[in-house]
Amino acid sequence: MGGQCTEWVCIKKMKNENRQNSVQKRVGLVIIYTGNGKGKTTAAMGLLLRAWGRGMKVAAIQFIKDKKSEYGESLAAKRMGIEIMQVGDGCTWQSQDMEKTIHCALEGWEIAKTMILKNNLDVVILDEFSHTLHFGWLDTQHVINWFKENKPERLYLVITGRNAPQQLIDYADLVTEMKEIKHPYKDKGLLSQHGVDY
Repeated sequence: MGGQCTEWVCIKKMKNENRQNSVQKRVGLVIIYTGNGKGKTTAAMGLLLRAWGRGMKVAAIQFIKDKKSEYGESLAAKRMGIEIMQVGDGCTWQSQDMEKTIHCALEGWEIAKTMILKNNLDVVILDEFSHTLHFGWLDTQHVINWFKENKPERLYLVITGRNAPQQLIDYADLVTEMKEIKHPYKDKGLLSQHGVDY
């Protein structure tokens, strides 16, 4: 019995040491949430909240959401003192002025680069950023090269959005695809709802 107890203490001690070492050797990952299912932004915001809870410095830029509107995550972020910026003008497929939509996205990319170069953040989320690459508003390889040259080693970079280009997926460390199985709008005609969808 005593030997088993000692062995258990040793195993627990090794686990704690491994956990401490993994924290000390933190290497910022490139994380992608993509796919046609809901939950990409929700997953990213959950990660942002978890990191903030651990005392990490976090920020997010939302590339499609209208800068004139407020969303549940931005309202919560204000209360917590977290910076979440909307730089878009609404959904791309509803754009009344595509030149303006593209301009907003490119302006957002410049803001994102400045945010990353400050080197004082632990987590940066580029929400719906994959659209800028998928639609060709930014060159994917150019963006990846910029990340390789400028992303601080300890920075966790989270990118969300449908149709993430294969080059970006290959570059990332962690990729999750959200797959739509059922959708309340398609199945029941229910529109997006406050607090759950936005």
